[in-house]
Amino acid sequence: MVSKNEMKLIKQLEQKKYRERYGLFVAEGPKVVGDLLKCGFRAHKMFATAAYCGPSVPTGVQPTEVNEEELRRISFLQHPQQVLAVFFLPPHAASSSGLLPQPQGLCLALDGVQDPGNLGTIIRIADWFGIDTIYCSADTADAWSPKVVQATMGSIGRVAIHYGLLSEVLTDTTLPVYGTLLDGQDLYAQELSPEGIIVMGNEGNGISPEIRRLITRRLFIPSYRQGDTAESLNVAIATAITCAEFRRRSF
Repeated sequence: MVSKNEMKLIKQLEQKKYRERYGLFVAEGPKVVGDLLKCGFRAHKMFATAAYCGPSVPTGVQPTEVNEEELRRISFLQHPQQVLAVFFLPPHAASSSGLLPQPQGLCLALDGVQDPGNLGTIIRIADWFGIDTIYCSADTADAWSPKVVQATMGSIGRVAIHYGLLSEVLTDTTLPVYGTLLDGQDLYAQELSPEGIIVMGNEGNGISPEIRRLITRRLFIPSYRQGDTAESLNVAIATAITCAEFRRRSF
């Protein structure tokens, strides 16, 4: 059974201020919860139906068994998936201020990506292409909201997300700073390095003027339709295409 206090806490964690206050976030479904446990995330509370409890429960985890109706009342999903867990936030997510780690290897930087679905998909793309770090501007959607966590399908456990001033990261680095821009050069014809920061911008406005000035290598994803065509690509799609081309090259 879920107590009133437990239900209140879970519902509060939909809001960023409570996630930061308590240092907790919510994940749902056997796939997402299972991946986070495998990645070493600590569960504060776990609620699961009889279909999940039993042999499928990871060693050392003791969920509170609930019925379908109880799970539906605490779930953020339209169709709850057997288990909901409240996890402790990782150390790098405890604060959006302070010094950001120096970028190494190939990284992503998100400048005002505001749609939770896009952010979750980008985190999943980073995981797929072996990108371990994503830097986010303060106005980028919060990676630990229930919608984003769900959209990552567990990838958030394998990618470090850091919030702060992108301008500081891009100014201090010695790595090349790539950005996809309408006045950039054909992505497929440019020299790409195995290390660097790929900047992706806001869904409607693209990369902000402040960050655009810090880009050292401008890229453009060409359209292959002549004449009228789509005005632009979805930011998550553009991220996938760009990351795929970086990883396709033989360095």
